[in-house]
Amino acid sequence: MITNQILLKSISGLQAITKVGMTLYDPQGNQVVSAEGPEADEGIVRDFAGSQADSQESGGIYFVKVNEDDDIKFVLACDASKEDSYQTARICVAQLADLMDAYKERDDKGNFYQNLILDNLLLVDIYNRARKLKIEVNVPRCVFLVSFKKDKDSIVKELLKGLFAPQGGDVITSVDEDTLILIKCLKEDQSDEELESVARTIVSSLNTEAMLSAKVSYGTVVRELKDVSKSYKEAKMALDVGSIFYAEQEVAAYTSLGIGRLIYQLPVPLCQMFLQEIFNGGILEELDEESRGTIKMFFENNLNVSETSRHLFIHRNTLVYRIEKLQKITGLDLRNFDDAVTFKIALMVENYLKKMEDKI
Repeated sequence: MITNQILLKSISGLQAITKVGMTLYDPQGNQVVSAEGPEADEGIVRDFAGSQADSQESGGIYFVKVNEDDDIKFVLACDASKEDSYQTARICVAQLADLMDAYKERDDKGNFYQNLILDNLLLVDIYNRARKLKIEVNVPRCVFLVSFKKDKDSIVKELLKGLFAPQGGDVITSVDEDTLILIKCLKEDQSDEELESVARTIVSSLNTEAMLSAKVSYGTVVRELKDVSKSYKEAKMALDVGSIFYAEQEVAAYTSLGIGRLIYQLPVPLCQMFLQEIFNGGILEELDEESRGTIKMFFENNLNVSETSRHLFIHRNTLVYRIEKLQKITGLDLRNFDDAVTFKIALMVENYLKKMEDKI
């Protein structure tokens, strides 16, 4: 939807060049914006808007209708005493009509992509509307989701527009207040590394230019327009799974979610049953921060006792003591690969269940 700010900028630019003041009214006679233009009587404007004439002069003011799809959108008023004011008014009306058409097409495209990613369109409608909106159908695309703090959508959107040009087919839209959607057109040979580079560029730009912390996720590359919703769903899952299992990571790719994606798709009762069978109660809840930190570091160092003790700045024997203490509590020896895998999955399941409880 075209804003009053854009309308004012348009007529102010022409007024600065021609020195002809202009005022824009709605069909009911209410002033919308003015660039040093005349003030017209509300009744005169309303009567003119309801007449068959496209233009008229009344009381030293030229009135010209601004139409959109055969409907009167605005009435432009110019000072008739100025030289060439009528010609200027006509030029302004043509400029406003083109501007409204451009914004209408943009809004139509945004609405189309929103319905596309939400699976609200039939297959025949996708191709028919794509043809009317001049959207290429068989182009590789990937959906990126940008999650950020609420009430910052306008800042993020402007920054993304500077990074990704619509001329290249990229589209920026949204379906909620704290996530923006980038549907990016790609080259045929786009690699996974290049996709990750796009995501990290977004994170870096938001951090350095807008001082915003953001998380970016993305789905797989799709070759046809109808499959964009598939990439969106994958990106959405990557964002959800990443926030639960890989919260410290700023970028989450659907193809790199690993076991987190499997756990995310399991029913909650099944996860609860798993923890009950492995630990026979709330043993995990009894683990203190020191124990959890030790476990985390041990996993990060691939179960290597020497490397883990070095990173924790403790003696090797102290680490072995902690591991043996955990074995007595849980019945699992982290130095054993199978037990370590079980423990790792159990921690991830525990984290998943906590997140699910927070959502309730």
